[in-house]
Amino acid sequence: MKTENRKVAFMQRVLVVDKNKNPLMPCHPARARQLLKQGKAAVLRQQPFTIILFEREGGETQETQVKIDPGSKTTGIALVADFKRGLRCIWASELEHRGRRIRDNLLKRQQLRRGRRSRKTRYRQPRFDNRRKPPGWLPPSLQSWVANILTWVSRLRRFVPVTHLAMELTKFDTQKMQNPEISGIEYQQGTLQGYNVREYLLEKWGHHCVYCGITGVPLEVEHIIPEARGGSDRVPNLTIACGPCNRKKGTMTAAEFGYPEIQAQASKPLKDAAAINATRWELYKQLKATGLPLVVGTGARTKYNRIRQSYPKTHWLDAVCVGESDADVFVHPALKPLIITATGRQSRQMCRVDKYGFPRTSAKQNRMVKGFQTGDRVKAVVTQGKKMGTYTGRVTVRTLGYFNIKTAHEMVQGIHYQYCHLQHRSDGYVYHT
Repeated sequence: MKTENRKVAFMQRVLVVDKNKNPLMPCHPARARQLLKQGKAAVLRQQPFTIILFEREGGETQETQVKIDPGSKTTGIALVADFKRGLRCIWASELEHRGRRIRDNLLKRQQLRRGRRSRKTRYRQPRFDNRRKPPGWLPPSLQSWVANILTWVSRLRRFVPVTHLAMELTKFDTQKMQNPEISGIEYQQGTLQGYNVREYLLEKWGHHCVYCGITGVPLEVEHIIPEARGGSDRVPNLTIACGPCNRKKGTMTAAEFGYPEIQAQASKPLKDAAAINATRWELYKQLKATGLPLVVGTGARTKYNRIRQSYPKTHWLDAVCVGESDADVFVHPALKPLIITATGRQSRQMCRVDKYGFPRTSAKQNRMVKGFQTGDRVKAVVTQGKKMGTYTGRVTVRTLGYFNIKTAHEMVQGIHYQYCHLQHRSDGYVYHT
């Protein structure tokens, strides 16, 4: 029996606030169920699951750290509390960013605007002279990355008595990632020292089309991974091809075009490392501005802590192991992280457009209908009619009051708003375990 109790002792904890909404120490799910059943608490928030106590005001708390392992696509976040028995991970999550989607949307908008300028329609000169980037400017995709992490640090501070912050402050040496033997003055000499791009590529690929092998014809600089698919203009992503092969390849990668060996010769992309290098100090500065003590650690230290404690390689476990502390952090095998996917709150686009860039919908309507907005999680209990039953999922509002609900298995249409009960307000994120 003792072993069984130990097995469930450190699952994902439930966040707790007192009657004044001041944070208390998270409690075990069994304790939270008991408080809810006895009527001493109520559900304050579904995700992260938080309860509010009706009678208690204040209480004893332990030192609790928010630990962050920044990643270009997924960031690990963990809450580590200092109990009498040692450090314990009491809550963890993996935050999936949407920087790639933001980049793709901006690229699509840019292409539509350029397409309109090239057609026989009303022409507007592109505006460049009146655009200035302020100091410290970041692209929207990277700004979203920083904002997502800060949002969750702020949110956890509202529901947990956080006393310290810790983050991994890693710098990636992109030159050494491409050439492990680089040293000394070679850092100052780029890959193309003594060449221009075209001459370098012609010599590298033998003055012939890499796809069909033809020689003696004009050759073009071609992207192994197309720009439309996230490929960069770095030399390792460029090759030489004849015009017909270049047009036939289109937006396919070299592997999809039937030449995986060409793609294998291109070194791994460095955009993820570049994203971390560009944002790490901005995140550090913003976390420092919270006023909480901030501890930073290197990636090597994180790896050392993780390997020494025999934890597998995951984002949230890397977050648990961030920092210079030599103390072990206990993570129970039953603990499962909350997966948080950033989706954005609302669209700034006033109306949808067709493939030619012309409006195809009416102007944006009020986002709130009968107290609900698209993206809210609701539970609908339909007591009569053809759609009788219980449906739980995200709602799409309609001005007539008949909503669509997307459950885990289907899309149910035409549910009247009076049957819907709000469970979780849309906050720009989707959650699952």
